[in-house]
Amino acid sequence: MDLSQSEEELMQYLWKLEKAFMKDLLEEYPEPKPAPTTVATLLKRMTEKGFVGYEQMGRSRQYYPLVKKSDYFSKHVNGLIKKFFDNSASQFASFFTSETDLSEAELKELKSIVEKEIERKHQ
Repeated sequence: MDLSQSEEELMQYLWKLEKAFMKDLLEEYPEPKPAPTTVATLLKRMTEKGFVGYEQMGRSRQYYPLVKKSDYFSKHVNGLIKKFFDNSASQFASFFTSETDLSEAELKELKSIVEKEIERKHQ
């Protein structure tokens, strides 16, 4: 199950804070801030979807992510590769490196990351 764009924005704040009360999450939003009822509705939906948990503390709830950011991101990147690049990581890499404005230094850094991963898998 996926998050809507507004849920994903809220999830980004929750990943950043790790644990947060409603007021903490509202403070993260730029102006104009959403209504507290809007954020409460988003949190309720995200809890029902299994992305967010909470601990009841008196009359307040402290929210926390149930899904790691890296897991969520990985699922989406893999879905993107499957959907748009015929499940070919090399087609994705070719597109990414040629269609983005990466500097030579950034390309060298990517190359180093790939080489380290190859070495790790070789061992």
